[in-house]
Amino acid sequence: MKPDWSCLKDVKIIDVSQLLPGPHATTLLMQLGAQVIKVEQPGSGDSSRMLGNAVFAQFNRGKRSIALNLKDPADKAAFLELVRDCDAVVEGFRPGVMQRLGLGYEALAQVNPAIVMCSISGFGQTGPYAAHAGHDLNYLAMAGYWSIPVQVEDKIARPKVRLSDYAASAYAALSLSVAIMSARQQGIGQHLDVSVHDAVLSWTAHMAWLARGFEDNPLASPTVLPENDIFQTRDGRYLAMGILENKFWVTLGLLLGDEFPALRDERLAQRMSRFGHKQEVNDLLKQVFLSRTLAQWSQVFAGHDLPFSPLLNACELFDDPHVQARGTVREVPEERAISVGFPVKFSLGLPEPRATVPALGEYDLERFKAGF
Repeated sequence: MKPDWSCLKDVKIIDVSQLLPGPHATTLLMQLGAQVIKVEQPGSGDSSRMLGNAVFAQFNRGKRSIALNLKDPADKAAFLELVRDCDAVVEGFRPGVMQRLGLGYEALAQVNPAIVMCSISGFGQTGPYAAHAGHDLNYLAMAGYWSIPVQVEDKIARPKVRLSDYAASAYAALSLSVAIMSARQQGIGQHLDVSVHDAVLSWTAHMAWLARGFEDNPLASPTVLPENDIFQTRDGRYLAMGILENKFWVTLGLLLGDEFPALRDERLAQRMSRFGHKQEVNDLLKQVFLSRTLAQWSQVFAGHDLPFSPLLNACELFDDPHVQARGTVREVPEERAISVGFPVKFSLGLPEPRATVPALGEYDLERFKAGF
């Protein structure tokens, strides 16, 4: 049995948020030992319920659900009763909504001075864009995600996952941990203003700064690495070659230079010299990797110290021996879904959260008062 050591084991968090950032943030804290009460609108619940059970389960497994209409005086009073005995409230409405409901930070602090309120919104609680509508793609666009050229033949394409939402949820979880510990020490809570745009901007800003001035010639930007790219193989699959350090280019030349002598060209021997021949280097590697299938390249590179990876498809991913060995992802056969654990291994272990997906309104206030 794993030791119950987590410093969050007696922390209670009210989650009034929906979709991804807020629910993911509270899930992270729950995996670290916190108890999460999910407050949902009666009848409809979290909007992600409409996207299917698997989508809702992804970010809400292990929580307890209570259905409250925050516009109703009786339910609002019940919500404040929950606040009295909890450490934090996480909400994801547009700025001003909680205040209009009479549930802004000041109102919550009157009930519980040590409460931490975490507001996650697209552009934050202040600023000229605060009231703007938006989703992940909008925040990426406004944070300069596509202003950074990274490939010789760069493309504007939608990211495969909701990057900005995950950035915000991670910062929210980290900030909540610190704020809750501070509130317990000092007896005074605070209001956390988490902007999804701010979160992803903190990821993009450095690279965007380097890319300034190369709008007319993006290939010349120092952010474009010709040998650090995705390449197609003969069978239509793809591989990633992440060459950054020069030693990997040398290894590639030693391994394949007899067949492709250009890999040993003295003009391309150093990283900075390759920067002067970006198109040539990228075209050379395209030619090289089109000469064999992905499976053949996996055999060629096996046992060699090279940053090579096949681009796995969805089935290959979950059969991958490293994914299985690490145990972060577990299949839930009865739900035809997966459960994703906290992605950091603690040597003392982590508490096992509830594995069930909450039914809408499965708890009531009296049951919460009686304890979990």
